[in-house]
Parts: sequence; structure tokens; C-alpha cells
Amino acid sequence: MGDTLDEPWWEPREGSGSSPGLSPDASSEECAGTSKTEQQHTTPMPPTSKKRKQATECFLGAEKEDSADKNESEAKPKRRRKKKISDVLSKSSPKPGVPEDLQKLLKEHFCAKRSVIELEELQLSDACFLPANDLTHSFSSYLKEICPKWAKLRKNHTEKKSVVMMIICSSALRCLELIKSMAAFKGDGKVMKMFAKHIKIQEQVKMLEKGVIHVGVGTPGRIKALLEQDGLSMTSLKYVILDWNWRDQKLRRLIDIPEIRKETIELLEMGLIKLCRGGSVKVGLF
Repeated sequence: MGDTLDEPWWEPREGSGSSPGLSPDASSEECAGTSKTEQQHTTPMPPTSKKRKQATECFLGAEKEDSADKNESEAKPKRRRKKKISDVLSKSSPKPGVPEDLQKLLKEHFCAKRSVIELEELQLSDACFLPANDLTHSFSSYLKEICPKWAKLRKNHTEKKSVVMMIICSSALRCLELIKSMAAFKGDGKVMKMFAKHIKIQEQVKMLEKGVIHVGVGTPGRIKALLEQDGLSMTSLKYVILDWNWRDQKLRRLIDIPEIRKETIELLEMGLIKLCRGGSVKVGLF
């Protein structure tokens, strides 16, 4: 009895990590369980497939939107930008007006409205025109060139309600500029403002009835109104000068402004074209 009590009843095997009272299989299962739990705590979980799908779907959706926008932009036709007068003038220097310009303007205006016979009566030949301004003249020097016998014409003119020279401008301010610049030419001749700004038409009719006026400077609309009301006559008229080459702040000429162009053509049609064709009146383009 004493020998058996001194020795332990169980001896662990060398190298085994099992604890006393457990079988080797149980200890191995326990170790495996602990290692699995450790791996669960230490190893990070990979991202789920749903998140990956969402990310790829968003990316593909953005690509589709971009491609759709590109297709829409390519499908829309580009609007052509209208050329402005300033664009044309920046590339080329302005050309002085010539008789062909007025002839072309009249033909385009009356072409669809008049018969062939009427169109022939509205045509102006080259003989109807004075030498055009080549953009080197001042206004006074141009008038002296086209009308060298102005002093004689001025003295012989005694008829009221009529003028010897009619100057047509696009605005009242331009009329005032030309009146100032023709001081060296007019001499003792009387010049009258024929525009609507700050001047009533009744006052202009009275001025024409009372005194002798040599030069009328105005806009086509007011000159046309004076003719229609018999306040102005064309019996003594010899020269019609169109302020053709001058441009306003928007770089528009007399014929570039639709309303002024229309009134100018209507004024020419009221008897001026007939007088020019008859040889009693000459047209100049300044």
C-alpha cells in the first residue's frame, strides 16, 4: 500500500499540453476552439460583395451620365454667331460710298414691289451723281469741290419755302456737327435745321415762309414731313448730299439703320429721283 501511494497514478506524456483529467482528443479540440476565436478577434473581415457592387454601380452610373451629356452636346447644333459691323471693320478699312451703292439699295428695295417699267423710272444713272467723297475731305472742302459756283448760286436764290442744297443726316446731333463744319463754305448763306429734336414742325414752316433759306440740314423723316405739309418746296433745289460714310457710336451708317434707310428711300421717291433723272438735281455721297 505504501509503495503505490508514493507514485502518481497518472503521468503526462512528454510534449503534450493537455491538462490532467482530460483526454488528448478533448484537449486538442479545446486548443482548436481557442485558436479559432483568436483568429476571429485578430483577423479583419473582408468587405461584403454588396458594397463592392454599390460602388461599381455608382461608378458606371456616373460614366453613363457623362457619356449622355457628351452625346447631347454633340447632338445640339452650334449657333452661328452673327457678324457685327465692328468685326468687319476690324479686319478691313472702311470703303467710301460710290454711286453703285445707292443704285443697288434702290433696286433691292423696289425689286419685289414694282413692275419692270416702274423700276426703270426709279433707276439713277451715273450722270445723276456728283463726285463721291474719298474719305480725305472735310465737309467744307467737299462742298467747295462739288459746288465751285456756290457764291453765284447763293446770290441768285431769292425764293422762299425752298433751298438750293439739301443735306440728309441720320441724327440731329450729326446735323449740328455738319452745320458747324460747313462755316467756311456757306459764306453769307442761311442754313436751317430740319430735324425734329426740340423744334416743332410749325415753327420750321413759318421760318421757310418768312425768309430765304439757302441750305437745309436735317433728317429724312422731318424733311419728308415738311414736303408733305407743303412747308418745303423743291423748285430751287440743285444739290442733295447724303451723309453716307459717317458712322455713329455703334458704327452704323445712314443706310445701316432700318428706320432711317426706309425714310431716306421714301424721301428720294417723293420727287427727288425724278428731278435727278431730269438733270436739275445732282446727288452727292459724303
